[in-house]
Amino acid sequence: MKAVVLRETDGPESLCFEEVDKPIPKTGEVLVKLKYAALNRRDFFITKGLYPRIKLPSILGADGSGVVVGLGENVAGVKIGQEVVINPGVNWGSKDEYSNPEFYILGMPVDGTYAQYISVPAESVYSKPKHLSWEQAAALPLAGLTAYRSVFTRGQVKKGENVLIPGIGSGVALFVLQMAHAIGANVYVTSSSDEKIARAKSLGAVDGVNYKSKDWVKELRNTVGGFDLIVDGVGGPSFNHLIDLTAPGGRIVSYGSTNGVVPNWVLPRMFFKNMDIKGTTLGSPREFQQLLNFYESHQIIPVVDQSFPLERATDAQKYMDTGKNFGKITLEIPE
Repeated sequence: MKAVVLRETDGPESLCFEEVDKPIPKTGEVLVKLKYAALNRRDFFITKGLYPRIKLPSILGADGSGVVVGLGENVAGVKIGQEVVINPGVNWGSKDEYSNPEFYILGMPVDGTYAQYISVPAESVYSKPKHLSWEQAAALPLAGLTAYRSVFTRGQVKKGENVLIPGIGSGVALFVLQMAHAIGANVYVTSSSDEKIARAKSLGAVDGVNYKSKDWVKELRNTVGGFDLIVDGVGGPSFNHLIDLTAPGGRIVSYGSTNGVVPNWVLPRMFFKNMDIKGTTLGSPREFQQLLNFYESHQIIPVVDQSFPLERATDAQKYMDTGKNFGKITLEIPE
C-alpha cells in the first residue's frame, strides 16, 4: 500500500511517500481502507522531534475516515463495508476523568492514518455521521474530541455564558466555537487576523479583537466585563491577560501552549477571583461518542481549510506551519 513514512526527525521534509506492507488485522482489530486523513499540530511536532518517546519509522496521522474491509478474530459489533470514523485515542481506560498509563494516540508510537489502510482495535471505529462527507468526518476526531472535553466535561459551559477563544483559526478553536455557539453561549474570539475574526463571526461568534492592538484586553473588558469560560491553546505571556479577563467564579481550560510557558504568574490574580484553571487533553471513548452525537444532532459541519493529496503530505505540513489556515487541513487518500 501507499503510505507517508517518517524515518528521521528533520522536519516535514523527512516524510517519505512510499510503498509499504498492508497491515493485517490482529485479534480484536479491524482493517480500514482510508478515504481521508487530517493533520494535527502534533504531526508537525513529531517530524521535528519535539514529542516524547518518538519511535521511528512511523506512519503519522491520528485522524481518519474510511470503510471497514477486514476483521481480525473475536471482533463483534463491526461489519465489513461499515463506513467509519476512527477515534485516535487508544486504551484511555475506564475513568473519564483521566487516561491510564497505557493510553496512546495513533500516528506514533503506532502507525497512523497517512496511508491507504490502517489496522486498529475494533472499539476505535465508530459509525460515520451520515451528514458528513468523508473529508469532514476525517477532520473531526482529535481536535473535535479535545474541544468537546474542553467545552463540556472540563468547561461545564452553559447557555448564555460568555466564552472567549484566543487564537481563532486552529482546528480545536473552531470546534470550540461551533459547540459553544450551538448550545447558546456568547462567543468572542481573538486573532492577529481581522479576516479570521470576520470569518469567526460568520460562524456565530458575537465579536472579536485583534491581539496586535495594545488595548485588546481593555477592549474586551469594556465590551464584555468578564468571561465565564476561556478555552485556551496558546499559553505564553498572554495567559496572564486571560486570568485578568476571567469573571469571578469563572474557568479557564487549557489544552495547549503553542506560545510556550507562562511567565510571572501572580497567584492572587487567580485565588481572589475564586476561579478555576483546568488542564485537559483529548478525551475518553464515551466522550468521543458524545461528540459524534452532538455534531449529528445539531447537524454541524467541521470547517475544512484545504485538502492535499496524500503524496503531498510535506506541503500540507509546511502550510499548517504558516498558521494561515482557517480550519482543518486534510489529506485525500488514493484508491
